[in-house]
Amino acid sequence: MPRAEVSVHPFATGDGLGLTLTRFSTAECEDVVLLVHGLTSSSDMFIMPEHRNLVSFLLDSGFGDVWALDFRMSNRFPYSVETRRDTLDDIAAFDHSAAMRELRRHVGVRRIHVIAHCLGSVSFQMSLFGGTVDGVTSMVANSVGLTPRVRAWARVKLALAPALLEYGFGLSYLDPRFAAAPPLTRRWLLARLASRFHRECGEPACHMQSFMWGSGHPAMYRHVNLALQTHEHERLADLNSAADVHYYRHVNKMVRAGRAVKFDPASHPDLPDDYLAGAERVETPVLFLTGDQNDVFTDSNIVCHRMLDKVAPGRHELHVLPGYGHIDPIIGRTAHLDVFPRILDFLKRNSG
Repeated sequence: MPRAEVSVHPFATGDGLGLTLTRFSTAECEDVVLLVHGLTSSSDMFIMPEHRNLVSFLLDSGFGDVWALDFRMSNRFPYSVETRRDTLDDIAAFDHSAAMRELRRHVGVRRIHVIAHCLGSVSFQMSLFGGTVDGVTSMVANSVGLTPRVRAWARVKLALAPALLEYGFGLSYLDPRFAAAPPLTRRWLLARLASRFHRECGEPACHMQSFMWGSGHPAMYRHVNLALQTHEHERLADLNSAADVHYYRHVNKMVRAGRAVKFDPASHPDLPDDYLAGAERVETPVLFLTGDQNDVFTDSNIVCHRMLDKVAPGRHELHVLPGYGHIDPIIGRTAHLDVFPRILDFLKRNSG
């Protein structure tokens, strides 16, 4: 960010992990924005130089104090390639609450707006609706919220892949870079297998990402929405890296339940077994964003908005983005024209 003062703020979670917040500041502002990435990605997705990114757009639009969280799912940390058996409940209990405390230590009582993507969105809403964070003025949730839904092939992968990968292939994580592994190794063979079913482009990292997430060709985005450098797949494996397969088990349980539920009812007694229980008491308005070609979490946000609108009519909003998929509303080459103004309008209407 050429004009912004950038600073990094490390902090620790209650279960002993080191995480970071990165601050991009151009001016004192009564409204602070916190950006939250998804699984396999990091805060890098918000500062991509290939196009006008979300951080620069917000700074140029009057929100002069923007923060980006790297929590335990971030590819900046080794946690997703370690056999930790973390769940989304661990993130809801520890990561977001610690991040909000650190953020409050710097910004005080100013208004905080959250923009979250993918499982960052799910887990932050679990914190918000589960009561481990409060004081959030508004939230934008991209692609998925508290009612994860996936296509039939993705359901099969969620149900079978974790055990097959861990005990059949000896892999506790998946990485788009598997194609670069030594020939004939298990990682290399898995990448070659994924590429056999994806002829839409010549980039193995793109094929692996479709295997890791959703059901489509490709699954995570529409190629036409990506900037030239990204369309040539020069950055995909950097932006969306390794993922611990144990998280898929928790997502699978939520998909089967039709809503965000605790993975282990005996864990985290301060969190609810059903995160939508008591949803009417959460006063933070949420803008649910989703592409109409979302091949990862399909109509999850449409369903979540419908459910929440029944218990809190008019509090939350929904916007479906024509021609967009799962992650391209954030990293798309024209997202600053098609998507970011929708986010900005929502933030402004919930400021002051």
